[in-house]
Amino acid sequence: MRKRLTLLTALAVLGSTAACGGGPADDGRIELTIGTFTEFGYEQLLAEYEAAHPGIKVVHHKTGQGGPYHQALFTKLGAGSGLADVQAVEEGYLADVLARPSLFANLEEIGPKSVTADRWLDWKYQAAKAKDGTLIGYGTDIGPMAMCYRKDLFAAAGLPSEPEAVKPLFATWQSYFAAGEQFVAKSGGKAWFDSAAQIFNAMHNQLDTGYFDRQDKLTVENNAAVKQNWEQVTAASARGQSAKLVAFSNEWNSGFKTGAFATKTCPAWMLGVIKEQAGPDNAGKWAVTDAFPGGGGNWGGSFLTVPKQSKHPKEAAELAAWLTAPEQQVKAFLKAGTFPSQTRALSAPELLSSTNEYFGGVRSGELFATQARKVGKAQYKGPGDGKIQENVTSPALQAVEQGLSPREGWQRLVDGAKKLAK
Repeated sequence: MRKRLTLLTALAVLGSTAACGGGPADDGRIELTIGTFTEFGYEQLLAEYEAAHPGIKVVHHKTGQGGPYHQALFTKLGAGSGLADVQAVEEGYLADVLARPSLFANLEEIGPKSVTADRWLDWKYQAAKAKDGTLIGYGTDIGPMAMCYRKDLFAAAGLPSEPEAVKPLFATWQSYFAAGEQFVAKSGGKAWFDSAAQIFNAMHNQLDTGYFDRQDKLTVENNAAVKQNWEQVTAASARGQSAKLVAFSNEWNSGFKTGAFATKTCPAWMLGVIKEQAGPDNAGKWAVTDAFPGGGGNWGGSFLTVPKQSKHPKEAAELAAWLTAPEQQVKAFLKAGTFPSQTRALSAPELLSSTNEYFGGVRSGELFATQARKVGKAQYKGPGDGKIQENVTSPALQAVEQGLSPREGWQRLVDGAKKLAK
């Protein structure tokens, strides 16, 4: 989802979407700017905020893709000017923001006193805290993990196909890969999952220690859990379980429509991707169940920060606090499918009663609220963590799927991670 474009493209985006901190509006109101990317569901909410705060004018700068957006953010951060009063940051880039706490306001100090840690799931709140204790951001959405699968492909291979019945298959990664072995054998060689990189990423994010420890020391070479995940995924791929598709490529997109793979790791927002790519002809063939190997996990989500460049940090913090209140996050979910991270939002009737007809009328809001509570704690992400995942790990796994030996692929991961961590 966070594919980076070339520097030239990023600079073009920089020039065309300059989002400077706000000042006084022509009509005497305080002008606040907010920068977001993709879809946060904020358009109507910002209009509501203006209506309730007649002294505030909000200007929304929205970028279509996360990669160019974050490149522009870090360029402006380094330049010391040009950022919005409220700036969204996606979790994959959060580590690089947390490494610069002096450039952001501490929201625990300048934010409304009514906003306390218990507004959010604890792991979401803690993820936005820098080492010096600065609360960099207020949490917006999250991506609790469940498992999606093709009911018709399961039934054709002799596997259980109803959501409750398939849960044992998804209890652990061992049971997941064992079911994949059975599926490949009984389906005539159809793939069990879309790509090794997608599976590895889900497994990796469940680890207590990922690519870095809390002292920002690279752990990859001697991290037994990372190596074990690598061996499990590459072994499953070698046995025909992977469709060997690059996530978010044209081939991957069409794979949902053609039944190129039987299961998909599914954060809450993935249901929308599947519906769009699989199309109306496959309505009811895809299902989702509230089970995920290893218990739970999270993929995706963002935070609202207030850079110290802002001329109105207190007002900016109040806007960010309002947008991340449970009431507003439920509205954003109903508008754009962004799943809330606020504890009270997870029990909101509007969320719990929401259904997804494409997936057979499943109560998707309730399902993902259950999955969100299974996430234990946020894995620490050191500076450059996202770059390792995107620019080193995924390409190395793709190379293994194309014929490189798992041992050589592992060495590429280790060497590439060391180079990026310098």
